[in-house]
Amino acid sequence: MSWGTELWDQFDNLEKHTQWGIDILEKYIKFVKERTEIELSYAKQLRNLSKKYQPKKNSKEEEEYRYTACKAFLSTLNEMNDYAGQHEVISENMTSQITVELTRYVQDLKQERKSHFHEGRKAQQHIETCWKQLESSKRRFERDCKEADRAQQYFEKMDADINVTKADVEKARQQAQTRHQMAEDSKADYSLILQKFNQEQREYYYTHIPTIFQKIQEMEERRIVRVGESMKTYAEVDRQVIPIIGKCLDEIVKAAKSIDQKNDSQLVIEAYKSGFEPPGDIEFEDYTQPMKRTVSDNSLSNSRGEGKPELKFGGKSKGKLWPFIKKNKGAAPEDFSNLPPEQRRKKLQQKVDELNKDIQKEMDQRDAITKMKDVYLKNPQMGDPASLDHKLTEVSQNIEKLRLEAQKFEAWLAEVEGRLPARSDQARRQSGMYDTQSPATVNNCAQDRESPDGSYTEEQSQESEVKVLATDFDDEFDDEEPLPAIGTCKALYTFEGQNEGTISVVEGETLYVIEEDKGDGWTRIRRSEDEEGYVPTSYVEVYLDKNAKGGGAAARTVTL
Repeated sequence: MSWGTELWDQFDNLEKHTQWGIDILEKYIKFVKERTEIELSYAKQLRNLSKKYQPKKNSKEEEEYRYTACKAFLSTLNEMNDYAGQHEVISENMTSQITVELTRYVQDLKQERKSHFHEGRKAQQHIETCWKQLESSKRRFERDCKEADRAQQYFEKMDADINVTKADVEKARQQAQTRHQMAEDSKADYSLILQKFNQEQREYYYTHIPTIFQKIQEMEERRIVRVGESMKTYAEVDRQVIPIIGKCLDEIVKAAKSIDQKNDSQLVIEAYKSGFEPPGDIEFEDYTQPMKRTVSDNSLSNSRGEGKPELKFGGKSKGKLWPFIKKNKGAAPEDFSNLPPEQRRKKLQQKVDELNKDIQKEMDQRDAITKMKDVYLKNPQMGDPASLDHKLTEVSQNIEKLRLEAQKFEAWLAEVEGRLPARSDQARRQSGMYDTQSPATVNNCAQDRESPDGSYTEEQSQESEVKVLATDFDDEFDDEEPLPAIGTCKALYTFEGQNEGTISVVEGETLYVIEEDKGDGWTRIRRSEDEEGYVPTSYVEVYLDKNAKGGGAAARTVTL
C-alpha cells in the first residue's frame, strides 16, 4: 500500500489532506492548552476556597478549631490545598510535554510538508515542460510534412504542365526535395523528443512521484503516531497524580474518622462549665397568715443550712443563680471576676501562661543584647558597648513590669483555686466571727463580695459603689401584692445605691426588711410601698420579727 502507486494522480487531494492533518493537530494543541488553563483556574479557585475558610489568626475562629470536627475540617482545607497543587502539576506537565512539544513539531511538519510538495510541483513543472517540447516538435513535424506534401504536389503539377519551362520545373523539384528533407529532420527531432518525453514520464510516474508521495505518506503517518503518543501522554499526566490525589482523599477520610463526638462534648463542658451548683427547689409560701413568711430556698440562692457551694465568681452563672437579673453590659474587669469560677480560672491561667511567654521572650532578648555587649567589649571596632545600655535597661524594665503583672494574675489565680472547693454559707456567715470585727474591718471585709448579678465587686471604702443590676423578677410581680415585712433594720453606714435593683440609705435610718440575706451578701429592704431594693448586709443591723423567726425579737448585726 503506497500513495505513490495508488494515488499517483491525486497530488492536489493529498495536498489538501495533509493540510487538514496539520489543522487537526493544531486543534488538538488548542484543546490541551485550554485544558491546562482550566486546570490552573480550578487550582486557583480551590486554593482561594481553602484560604477563605482557613481560621483567622488571633480570632474566635481559632479557638473553635480545638474541636475534633473543626480539626477535621481544617485538615480537609489543607488537603484541598494539596489537591489544588496536583491540578497545577497536571497543567505544567501538559504544557511542557504536550503543548510545547507539539507546537514545535507542527512547525517542523509544516516545513517538511512544504519541502515535499515543492519537490512535487517541481517534478510536475518539468514533465509539463517536456510535454510542451514534445507538442512543439510534433506540430513542427506535422507542419513540415504538410509543406513537403504541398511542395511535392506543386512539383508534380509543374512537371506535367507543358507550358512551364524546364527551369521552373527544376526549381519546383528542388523546393520539394528541400521540404522533404525538412520533414525528415522534423521527424527525427520529434522522434528523439518523444523518446525523451516517454522516458521522463516513466521516471515521473514511476520514480519521482512515488518517491515524493511516499515521503508525504511517511510524514502523515508520523503525524498520526505523534497525535496518538500525545493522547497517551495526556492520560499519563492525569494518571501520575492519581496516587497523590488518592492520598489527599485518604487523609480527608482519616480526618473524618478522627472526629470524636465524646471528646467534643467534653470540650464544651470545659469551655462553659461555671462551677456552680443548680438552684434548689422553690418552696410554697403561705400568704394566708399575715406577717408570716416561710424562709426557704428560692431560685436566687442555695439554702444556708445545706452546705452547698458558696455562690461566687458570678458572670455567666447569672442564668442559673440569678435567672431574672439583667446582664451587665459594661467592660469586663481585669481579673475576670465577671466569669463563673471555672471559666475565670481558665482565663487567669491562660493570661499567666501568656505573660510567662512574654517574660521568656524578653529574657531571651536581654541575653542576646548582653552577649552582643560582651562582643563589643572584646572587639570595640565592631560597635560601642554603651549604645546597648539603654536598650538593656528598657528590656529589664519590661521584664520587671511583666513579672509584676504575672504575680498579680497568679495571686488572683491562687485565690480562685482556693475558692473552688465547695464551702457552705453557714461556715461563711458565722455571726460570732462577724460580731468581733470593728467598723473598719467591715469596710475591708466588704471587698470581694458578690452582687445580685453574680459577679464580684471590690469595695474600697464606705462610699464605694456595689454594682447591682435590676431583675426582671421584680418587674414580673410589680402588679402583685408586695411582700410582707419580716422585720426592721438600721443603717450602720451610708450607702449610695446607684445601680438598678439597689436602694440608697443614710446612716442611722430605719427601714423594713422584706427578705433577709440568702448567703449572697445582700438584704432586701423597703422604705415605702413604692421604694424597695437591695443593700449590702454588712451595712445594716437587722431585727427580725418574732413571728417570722418563731422566737423573741432577735437583733443581730451582720458584718462581713
